[in-house]
Amino acid sequence: MIHVERVMTVPVPLDEVVAYLSDFAHAVDWDPGTVECTRADGEEGRPVETGAHWHNVSEFRGRKTELTYRLDRFDPDRLVFEGRNKTASTTDDLSFSPAEDGGTTRVSYHATINFKGVASLASPFLRREFEKLGDEITRTLPDALVRHARG
Repeated sequence: MIHVERVMTVPVPLDEVVAYLSDFAHAVDWDPGTVECTRADGEEGRPVETGAHWHNVSEFRGRKTELTYRLDRFDPDRLVFEGRNKTASTTDDLSFSPAEDGGTTRVSYHATINFKGVASLASPFLRREFEKLGDEITRTLPDALVRHARG
C-alpha cells in the first residue's frame, strides 16, 4: 500500500473549491497523471452527487491505465473518490477548512494506492514516484483552482 499526503492553502473560498473538485472530470487540470477523465454514469452535465462515476485514463511511468472512479462521500468539507481496475484500487480523500478571512481554503489531499496480486510486489519500488506526483499536486491543484475561480 502506498499513502501520499499533502496540505496546501489556496486563495479560493471553500464552497468554490468543493464545487470544482467534486467533479472528478477536472482531474485532467490538477492531477499530473490524468490524461483523460469523463463522466461515466450517463449524467454528463448534471449536478454531481454521491455515487457519480468517472472513466479516468492516467499515465504512469510511460504506461496508460484506466480506472473507474466513484464519488463515495460528498460533504461540505470533504470529498472521497474510490478508483478501481483489475490491478489496483485507489482512494483520493480531500478535506477542506476555511481560513478566517473566508477567502482562503486549506486543502488536505490524501491518496492511498493498493496494488492487487503480483502488482502488489511493486509497491515498495513505486512509493518514491507517487511521492513525486504528490509534490506536483501541490503546484497543479492550487493553480487549477485559481484559474477556475478567475473564470
